Amino acid sequence: MTRQETPIAQVALVGLFVTALITAQLTASKVLAFDLPVSIPVAGETLALPGAALAYALTFFASDIYAEIYGRRAAQVLVNVAFGLNFVMLALVWSTILAPAASSSTVAPDTFATVLGSSTNIVIASLAAYLVSQNWDVLVFHYLRDLTGGAHLWLRNIGSTATSQLLDTAIFVGLGFYLVPLALGTGDPLPLAVVASLLVGQYLLKLAIALIDTPFIYLVVGFIRRQEPAQAVPAAD
Repeated sequence: MTRQETPIAQVALVGLFVTALITAQLTASKVLAFDLPVSIPVAGETLALPGAALAYALTFFASDIYAEIYGRRAAQVLVNVAFGLNFVMLALVWSTILAPAASSSTVAPDTFATVLGSSTNIVIASLAAYLVSQNWDVLVFHYLRDLTGGAHLWLRNIGSTATSQLLDTAIFVGLGFYLVPLALGTGDPLPLAVVASLLVGQYLLKLAIALIDTPFIYLVVGFIRRQEPAQAVPAAD
């Protein structure tokens, strides 16, 4: 491989990150509910979470691998360029919503707008949560990497994801379902008990994913380092 070639793994990780991010934005407004075999504090016997939770958790999987392989600066560029691409996605979706529909369209314009046109609350909340949590994830990941001398990839993966997902969950749910509608009058805020249930449900899922995906991060990082040793930041452990 020459130095001018773009690593396949790098393109794949960028693609995975952006795909998961856009999917999360388009699915954020649906609230999911899963029955639990036991009752947990605040949430009770039903785990409620925004539809974007799984897709958004996948962005942290991709960004942690990207940060480990290509370094802090590259990861920050990925996060902040993707933030700008959110606005491209919104512009494309809303331009399609506002464009006149053909009489032969199989989807009614109102239905199309309801499904794809995220509310003001969701847009504000998701963009704010993304900007804070993803940049925090990169900072904590590399802080732990420096603190441990590059050892213990599991620690920086879980530590960075657990804290950044907590920030993301609190900002997204708090803003999107309570503070923004309360402040701007853009819909009715959910009862605080429901908001608390959403907070617990979303964070528990994200924390579980952070624990489960750690072995897969080791596998992917090891594979990329073997396939593209010249492109990767050297491992210290």
